Amino acid sequence: MVVGEIATGTEVLVVGGGPGGYVAAIRAAQLGKDVTLVEKENLGGVCLNVGCIPSKALIYAAYLYKKIQHAEEFGISVKDVQVNLERLQAWKESVVQKLTGGVKQLCEGNGVSVIKGKATFISQKKCLVESEHGTQALEFKDCIIATGSVPMTIPGLEIDGEIVLDSTGALALKKLPESLIVIGGGYIGLELGMVYAKFGSRVTVVEMLDNLLPGTDPELTRLVVRKAKELKMELYLKSQAKELKRGKSGAQLAVQTPDGEKKLEAEKVLVSIGRKPHTPPDLGLEKLGVRPDAKGFLRTDKQMRTSVPHIYAIGDVAGPPLLAHKASHEGLVAAEAICGHKSAADWQTVPAVIFTDPEIAYAGLSESEAQQAGYKTITGKFPFAALGRALTLGETDGFIKIIADAETNVVLGVQIVGPEASTMISEAVLAIEMGATLEDLALSIHPHPTLPEGLMEAAEAALGKAIHILMPKKREPVRA
Repeated sequence: MVVGEIATGTEVLVVGGGPGGYVAAIRAAQLGKDVTLVEKENLGGVCLNVGCIPSKALIYAAYLYKKIQHAEEFGISVKDVQVNLERLQAWKESVVQKLTGGVKQLCEGNGVSVIKGKATFISQKKCLVESEHGTQALEFKDCIIATGSVPMTIPGLEIDGEIVLDSTGALALKKLPESLIVIGGGYIGLELGMVYAKFGSRVTVVEMLDNLLPGTDPELTRLVVRKAKELKMELYLKSQAKELKRGKSGAQLAVQTPDGEKKLEAEKVLVSIGRKPHTPPDLGLEKLGVRPDAKGFLRTDKQMRTSVPHIYAIGDVAGPPLLAHKASHEGLVAAEAICGHKSAADWQTVPAVIFTDPEIAYAGLSESEAQQAGYKTITGKFPFAALGRALTLGETDGFIKIIADAETNVVLGVQIVGPEASTMISEAVLAIEMGATLEDLALSIHPHPTLPEGLMEAAEAALGKAIHILMPKKREPVRA
C-alpha cells in the first residue's frame, strides 16, 4: 500500500456523501471554504442509491400497476397488464443514475473535491483515505461526519442476498418472488411489502409489537392495515421470528405468535427491523476524541458540533429521526456554523412521511402528545371522501386532522392519511414554523378542486365552521 503526499489546505473535510454530507460540502464551498468530500461508495448515499429514491420508484410503479387493474371504474378497458421486473429495475436505475450524476455535477460546479475512498481518522486533525489509487493522508481544520446508518440484523437471520434480504436486496429483485416474508412492520418493511403484494407476491408481515408502523398514531395506521388486508397480506402482530431454515427454493421461518409457534414458508425473506448509526471501529472516532452514546449516535449541540469543537456530526449518525430531509438541513447548519454564521437547528418540526397505501404524513404534535405537553386541545378533521378532487381520483380513503391550542388557536400539529399526503404535509410544516392559527389556514383561499383544500376545511372544522361536512355538537376542550 503506497502512502501519498499529505494534502494541505483542506479546510473542511466531509466524511459521507449522502443527503447530509453532499449538501454540507456544497454549502461550505459556496461560503468560500476549501472542501474535500470523502465517500466510500456512490454520491447520494443510501437515500439516492438504495433507499428513498429507488423505493419510491418501485412504489409508484406498483401503484400504477394496481390503478390500471381498476381502470374499468373510469370507463377505461385495459387487458393483459403485466409486470416486467427487469425493465422496471432498469428504469429505476436510470432514475438513480440521473440523480447521483446530478450530485456529482453540483459538487464539481461548486468546487468540492470528491475522493472515492474510505476515511480513517488517525488524529484530531488528520485522516487516512484509502482508495483504489492507494492511501493518502489528509489534514483538515474542521470535519463533518455524515456516515449515515446501516440496517440492523438478527442473529441467525444473517443477510445472504439470495434468500434473506435487506432493503437493498429487496429493491433490486429482477424476478418476482411468489412469496415474501417481511420481518418488521415498520415503514421500510411495510412499504416494500405492499409493493410486492400489489405485483402479486404472497406477502406475510411479522411484527413484534401490537401495531404495524410502531411509533405512528394508531388512528393513522388503521387504514393502512385495512389496505394490507385487502391486498391479502398476512399479518402476524405481537409475534417474533425465532429460527430460519434455508433451502434451495426458499426458507422456513419459525415464528412465535400469541397463538403458539407457527412455521411460515416463503421464497424470500426481507429483514427490516430498523437502522443503526454507521460508526464502524475502523472509522477511528477514538482518535478524534468523539465518543458515541449507548446507542452509537454522535450527540451534538444546536450547531451540530460534537464534544470536540471542530468536529461536527449530521444526519442519521447524529441521532433520530433518521430522515434524509433532516440530514440535509443539519448539513446546512453545520456548514454555516463552520463559516461563522449564526445558524442553528432551531426548527419547530421535522415532518415524517410513510409511503404506504394510503400514504401517511404528519408534522408537529399529535393530539395525545399535545395534551401530555399541557395544552388544551381543539381538533378538526376532514375526510377525503368529502373532497371533490379525491372523488375524481377515485381515492377517498383517509382524512386530514389538525390539532391546535384551544386557547390561542395556534396550530400544533397536522396528521394526514390518504392520497398525496407526502405532498400536502409541507403546507402544514410551514404553518407550524410560522406560528399560524386555525384562522390563518381557514382564511387562506385554496384553489378548487384540489386535495390541499382539505387542510382549509379541517381548520374550518376545528373552528366549528365547516361547510362541506356536517358538524357535531361542540365539545369542551380536552384538558391535560
